[in-house]
Amino acid sequence: MDLLDLARTQFAVTGGLHFLFVVLTLGMAPLVALMHTRWAMTGRPHHEAMTRFWGQIYVINYALGIVTGLVMEFQFGLAWSGLSHYAGDVFGAPLAMETLLAFFLESTFLGLWIFGWGRLPRWLHLACIWLVTLTAYASAFFIMLANSFLQNPAGSVARDGRLELVDFGALLTNKALVFSFPHVVAAGLFTGGMVLVGASAYMLRRRTEQVEFFTRSMRLGVVTAAIGVTFTMGFGYAQFAGVQDGKWDNTGAALALALMMEVGQLLGLVVLLVMLPLIRFLPRWRWAHPLLVAMTPLPFVLSIAGWVAREVGRQPWMVWGKLTVADAMTPGLTAGMVTASLAGFAGVLGLLAVVDYVLIARAIRRGPREPDLGAGVPGETRTPALSL
Repeated sequence: MDLLDLARTQFAVTGGLHFLFVVLTLGMAPLVALMHTRWAMTGRPHHEAMTRFWGQIYVINYALGIVTGLVMEFQFGLAWSGLSHYAGDVFGAPLAMETLLAFFLESTFLGLWIFGWGRLPRWLHLACIWLVTLTAYASAFFIMLANSFLQNPAGSVARDGRLELVDFGALLTNKALVFSFPHVVAAGLFTGGMVLVGASAYMLRRRTEQVEFFTRSMRLGVVTAAIGVTFTMGFGYAQFAGVQDGKWDNTGAALALALMMEVGQLLGLVVLLVMLPLIRFLPRWRWAHPLLVAMTPLPFVLSIAGWVAREVGRQPWMVWGKLTVADAMTPGLTAGMVTASLAGFAGVLGLLAVVDYVLIARAIRRGPREPDLGAGVPGETRTPALSL
């Protein structure tokens, strides 16, 4: 493997591991916000229990995902300083917006939500989790804005060997963005829904005492996953309208895209034609629970496959038609330097992914009785209704 392939592999591995956290965050945030809204409106204990339990899963994933995101920022200076020099005036702006406006605000509102149980007024506390959701989607929007610029450098011109932004409106209405952003949002909903379905199926298979709790969670997950996979497939196909001429001439991208679409269609059929019409019976059909558990990782696999298809198809360009990947690399890099950083990043991020899923699995196996989120604070209420 030559130096260029090593650098590309490094970014692919770190980006792929980071996105495993991101896609779950995008899916869980609105679900937790919806659960909290129902609790705020009704005051029913089982809605509080769902908010605290699934909110705890969200917080675990978010906390560990932050660390993986920090590594992504270092990638551009470490191996791709040519990109920063040539297109940083355009490409860096949405990244800065994502960090300053979305990432910091999201963390702030999430902190208020976590530590506001029993302290903040009910509706203000609810507003915090919805602001977390909105800023999470704002973060995703700015990232997709930056990525879409690499796919199609709209709104920019080359002057004195650098790209300059001349039309911000064209950047916001980039044909590579208008369908890719809702595609990612829908993929997040598909992933979040399937996590609810898989976790609920696992607990129901174990004959948990909280049957009603996980029955409600499974039904919500099935509906969310069905909506998510429908729009994921729809916006996925719609993106072909904005594909640059010659992009899919790359056989690797075409193969990755074909694999992704085949699996996506299969999952769509399973979710829409089997799970949704049988939503009333699935919680009681213990024979189906292992299948539902086995399906849980598939949205994650599809998400990574989608990124592979999108990025490999752009080769050999870093900025389509403007800057090649080879020219975007940092001068003076050696294979040893990239190999060492690849091993370090992959090891740390891989470990964080394992820790994330182990902690989530432990929280799920422990069940919704007395979750850590919101425990031991003024105004705390226990939920005897868990044994409904």
